[in-house]
Amino acid sequence: MKIEKTVNIFNKRARFEYEIMEEFEAGMVLTGTEIKSLRSSRASITEAFCQFIDGELYIINMMIDEYKLGTFYNHKTKRERKLLLHKRELLKLEKKLKDAGNTIVPLKLYINDRGKAKVLIALARGKKLFDKREAIKDRENKRNLDRILKKS
Repeated sequence: MKIEKTVNIFNKRARFEYEIMEEFEAGMVLTGTEIKSLRSSRASITEAFCQFIDGELYIINMMIDEYKLGTFYNHKTKRERKLLLHKRELLKLEKKLKDAGNTIVPLKLYINDRGKAKVLIALARGKKLFDKREAIKDRENKRNLDRILKKS
């Protein structure tokens, strides 16, 4: 079992599915086996989303695999985990979330240089189908242009 110094877990679908309006860095409340499993990059945030419960922000549906050496101290893999933000950030997010179509999605899960687990969350609005097609077209045009420039 390999424990890495830096862990970067991305939600690649989030930038394709949503239009990102604003980003925030949040800490997480984790148990001992969760952080050990996270340090070995055994997590996924592709299906995760954030929701307010009693005025506090929680990340729901985030998958952190069980720690192999955890025995009966192991955690639940998909439990709700509390996110830690400043009060003014929480109030700002809660106010903007009341607008129709807005949601909070995690973009990146990482361990910072001080050893703390952080999640980069974003206030986002869902894209329409034609916006997604446009993004695919732009990506293909950029790829073709890079290919042409590389040949010449």
